Amino acid sequence: MHITLNGERRELSAPQTLTELLGALGFGGKPVVVELNREAIFPRDYGQTTVNDGDQLELVTLAAGG
Repeated sequence: MHITLNGERRELSAPQTLTELLGALGFGGKPVVVELNREAIFPRDYGQTTVNDGDQLELVTLAAGG
């Protein structure tokens, strides 16, 4: 199955939750904003939101600095 992640096509072996995908990408537990098919997803919903074939995701990490 294929998804588009930040404008780049990616292959996934099977549908998975946002929590699983973020963990696999190294973002588990880190502050990140997720937009799935142009809709913002609340962090509390990551475990119940499934990424499926053809989905478009945008991930934005948060960084602090001065």
